[in-house]
Amino acid sequence: MDVKKQYRNMIEALEKEPRAVKLAAAAYQRAGMEPRYESIRGGTDGSRLSEMGLPTPNLSTGMHNYHSPLEFACLEEMESAVKVLVELVQLWGKEK
Repeated sequence: MDVKKQYRNMIEALEKEPRAVKLAAAAYQRAGMEPRYESIRGGTDGSRLSEMGLPTPNLSTGMHNYHSPLEFACLEEMESAVKVLVELVQLWGKEK
């Protein structure tokens, strides 16, 4: 059996830097939305960035049915994602 390194679970990095999730949740609320917490599975950019020292929780992008023939993006949800990101940048800018 060959064991190959793939990616780490991002929860390890997020537990070391809890502001990442706290500020993401606050950004959702400031954008007029309630944050949802769900477990995900898959090799994400966030997993790799978190492993490299940049805690990166997954945020919605407006995508659905990833990697399937039915994959699509919802324009309204993508616009909402941008609103959340603007709020998130503002919140991180206020951090010391």
